Order: sequence, then C-alpha cells, then structure tokens
Amino acid sequence: MPGVSRTAEPEIKSAEAKLADLKRMRVIAVSLLGVMTCIFVATSVAKVDWAWLPYVRAFAEAGMVGACADWFAVVALFRHPFGIPIPHTGIVPNNKDRIGAALGRFITNNFLSPRVAHEQLFRVDVVGWITRWVNDPDNAKQLAQYVGTLLPRILKSLARPELGEFLGDVAAKASNPFRPRRWPRSSWRCCGLAARRRPRSRPKWVDNMIAERVMAGLLSTLQELRDPDHPWRVELSQAMEKLIADLATDPDMHAVGERMKAQLLANPLLQEQARSLWEEIERGLESDPQARAETTARTLEVALHNFGRWLEQDPDRQRRFNRWIRLLMLRILLPRRAEIGAYVTQVVQNWDAATLVNRLELQVGKDLQYIRINGTLVGGLVGLLIFIASKWIASG
Repeated sequence: MPGVSRTAEPEIKSAEAKLADLKRMRVIAVSLLGVMTCIFVATSVAKVDWAWLPYVRAFAEAGMVGACADWFAVVALFRHPFGIPIPHTGIVPNNKDRIGAALGRFITNNFLSPRVAHEQLFRVDVVGWITRWVNDPDNAKQLAQYVGTLLPRILKSLARPELGEFLGDVAAKASNPFRPRRWPRSSWRCCGLAARRRPRSRPKWVDNMIAERVMAGLLSTLQELRDPDHPWRVELSQAMEKLIADLATDPDMHAVGERMKAQLLANPLLQEQARSLWEEIERGLESDPQARAETTARTLEVALHNFGRWLEQDPDRQRRFNRWIRLLMLRILLPRRAEIGAYVTQVVQNWDAATLVNRLELQVGKDLQYIRINGTLVGGLVGLLIFIASKWIASG
C-alpha cells in the first residue's frame, strides 16, 4: 500500500550458503595472518636502517600473536586444536548434554514466560503478514497450484468408505440445522402454482412479461441490498440478531430449535445424502484429474485474492483476528512451556557431537571469524603501542 512502510524481512540462508560464508571468512582471517607473517619476516631480514621499520615489525609481530591466540580460542569451542586433547578445548562436544539442558531452560524461562510471551505476541501482526502474503499474486498462484496438484493425491490416499461414513456422522452431529436449504425449491413451487392458476383466456406472453418484470424487480432489489446502509438490510440484520438472541435466551425458542434439530437428525436420509454427496465428488474428481486440478487451482487462487482483499478492507476485522490468534497461541504455548523446553533439551541431547558442532558452527562460525580478524588488527595495534611505550621508557 502506498505510504505504508514495511520492515524488510530478514533473509533466510540455506545451509550451503552459510557454509560458503564461513569458508570465505576463514580464508580472509588466514590471509590476514599470512600478511602479518610476511611483513614480520620481511622487516626482520631487511638490511636497511629505516627509522620506521621497527614499528612496522612490532605491529606485524603482535598481529601474528593476536591472530594465533584468537584462532586457538575459536577452534577450542568446537574441537581440539590439531587434534591434541588440550584441557578445556572441544567445549561444545564435551558439554553437549549440559548445553541441551541449559538451552531448554533458557527457552522456557525467557522466551515462553507469560510476561515475555504476552509482550512479543501482541507485537506480531499475524493477519497483516497473511494479508500481504496472500495479496502477492505470485504467492497466491503458487499456493493454489500446489494445492490443486496435491488434492487429487490426498483424496486417492484416503480410506474412502471410512471417510464417507465419517462425513455422514459429521452431518448427523451437526449442531446448526437452521439453514434455509429448501426455500429456493419452495419458491419455484409457488411460482409454478401461480402459473397453473392463470386464467386460460390470458395470453401466455402476458405471463412471460409479468415474470420478467418480477425477476427484474427482484434482481434490482437484491442489487440495492448490497448497500450496507439499505433500510431493508438494516432491518433484516436487526431481525436476525434478535432471532439469534432469542435462540440463545428464550426457552420457548430454544425448545423449538431443539425439536427441529431432533427431527432433522432423526431422518436417516441425512447420512445417506452426505455419503452420496461424497461419492459424487469422488466421481467428478476421478473423471479428469488434470482438468480438476487446474480448476481447483484457479478457484483457490481467486478465493485467496478475495480473502486477502476482505482482510485488507477492514482494519477492525484484522485486529479481531489478530487478537483471536494471539489468544489461541497463548493458550497453546503457555500451559506447555515445560514440555517445549524438555523437547528442545531432548533433541539437542539426541544429536551426536559432530552434528551439534556442525550446526552451531554454521550459525555462528562466520561471526567468530571476525573475532580472529579483529584479534589480528587489535593485537597489532596493542603491540605497537607497547613497543612505542618501551622505546619512550628506554629513552627516558
């Protein structure tokens, strides 16, 4: 949307990309050490008497020391340097179980504490992210095509008799029978009765004209009812809200509703119709899987676009959905804090030492190489300052 700034989403790199970055930084750190070594050797063997040469040699010498020390520190985290079991090296593999337990406790006590969870979740705009994602034509098209391709495979893998029985049971257990299923057939029946009762002396074209006028008026009225502020629509909404309230609070209305529900669910045709509907869907899907997949994909793509626009048009609706999602996540996460922490601990402890080392090194190894680079440069500067101080003290 114009005028709305969006925070750039962080790039998620693959394991191959992370490994390439790690190798590149290692080459830079080793190359810097090589440069310091060459400078030190060159300034040590040079047979010239330049006043600034000892300072350069002191900088290179200290840089070599800093680079080697930080290399040792970085390597000691993950393995023994040169394979030598020096005490307090190979820290990660030697403390794998303790790291797993500490990580589980850390996640439980910090990320999943009630206060932190409330603060973080109420900052997350889940519906806004979904809206932006769905409104991207490429995302909607890819998801629709994937579902359209996958749906026939899913349906073929289902146990069809059991699924038909399940749908019948669901239909029988449905708790909302108050749906106007039969009114279109009743309406056309009324129209048929009216047509049969017309006087024989009246020409048929008169009836056709009357029918066209009636349908045109009906369609015009329906078009007008698209306006949310239309008086009839407002009155209908009020009547429906009153009906809902009466069904929830009025004992007589509730009893009527229960009788209607009982009569509907007692009808054995309900389950049979649900099973028949499923069998018809199966036959339609099997007739031409490729065409059905394409049709499903197109339909889903349009539905996703409409869903995105529907969310985007009403900020209040977005806030309500966000509130429901956040409350649902809190109700799911918080009672299971300890279980989630224990799961993290178990996963880490089940890894072998090599797997843990490789995964941690991929995550932080690139940054650790900066420690080596900084150690080389900082070490050189510190060594240079010490050399200058020693020269000043000796001259004094």
